[in-house]
Amino acid sequence: MIKSMTGFGRAEFEVNNKKITLEIKSLNSKQIDINTRIPSLYREKEIEIRKELSEKLVRGKIDLTIYLENHGEESNSKINEPILKSYFGHLKKINDDLKLLTDNSTLHAALRLPDVVKTEYETLDEEEWQVILENIREAIQQIIEFRLQEGKALENDISENVNSISELLQKIGPFETQRIETVKSRLNDSLGKSNMTENVDKNRFEQELIYYLDKMDMNEEKVRLENHCSYFLETLNQDSQSANGKKLAFISQEMGREINTIGSKAYESNIQRVVVEMKDHLERIKEQLLNVL
Repeated sequence: MIKSMTGFGRAEFEVNNKKITLEIKSLNSKQIDINTRIPSLYREKEIEIRKELSEKLVRGKIDLTIYLENHGEESNSKINEPILKSYFGHLKKINDDLKLLTDNSTLHAALRLPDVVKTEYETLDEEEWQVILENIREAIQQIIEFRLQEGKALENDISENVNSISELLQKIGPFETQRIETVKSRLNDSLGKSNMTENVDKNRFEQELIYYLDKMDMNEEKVRLENHCSYFLETLNQDSQSANGKKLAFISQEMGREINTIGSKAYESNIQRVVVEMKDHLERIKEQLLNVL
C-alpha cells in the first residue's frame, strides 16, 4: 500500500486563556522540506517540532502555521508608574516656569518618553506546551490518514496503467511473426529488382537473414519488461510502513529502458504504435509517482 505526499491537518483548542489554531499542509517534494510560522513564545521548541514532523511524515514539503489569540485581560506591555510620574513632574515644573498650561497633552508627551512603557516577555509553560504538542501530533495523524486515502486512489490509477502495459506487451507477438515474413519478402524483392537472384548463395543469404533477424529479436526485452511490471505491482502492494515512491520510480525507469529498446528494434509500424501506447501509460505512471511517498 502506498501513501500520497499530499495532506492537511488542523487543530483548534484553548489553553491558559489563549485560543490556538494550528494547521499543517503537506505537498510533494523530493526530500523533506519543513517551513514553520510560529509565535515567538514557542520558537524555542522549533527543533522539537521539526523532529516530530520529519519522523512522522518522512518526505514532502511541509508547512506548519500556529495562530495565537490571547483572551487574557492582562497585557504584556506595562506602564512604569514611577518613571512616568517623574517625567510628568519635570514637565509640569518646566510648564510652570514658562507659564504654560499643564493638561492631558503633557501626560501624552510623558508617555512617549523612554522606558515609560516596558514589555514583559512571557515564559513558556511546559504544561501548555505539552497540550500544544499533543494537538500537533493529532494534526499529523490527520495528514497520515489523508495520505492513505489519496494513496488508494493513486494505487488504483497506477495499477491500471501497469496492467495496460502488460496487455499491450502481449499484442506484440503476432506482429513479430508478420514482421519476419515482411523482412524476408522485402529482401527478396530488393534482390530481384537488382537482378542478383541467380548469383546469391542461398545458404549465405539464410545466414545473413538469421543474423539480421537476431539483431531484431526482442524476446529478452519483452521478458524483462514483463518481470519489471510484475515487480512493480508487487512493490506497489507491499504492506510497508516505509516510503516506496523512490523505489517505484527506479523500477519505472527500467521499464522505460526496455520499452525504448523494443521500439528501436521494431522495424514495423504496428509494433511502433504499441510502443507509443506503452510510453503513454508509462508517462502517466511517472507523473503519479511524483506524489507517492
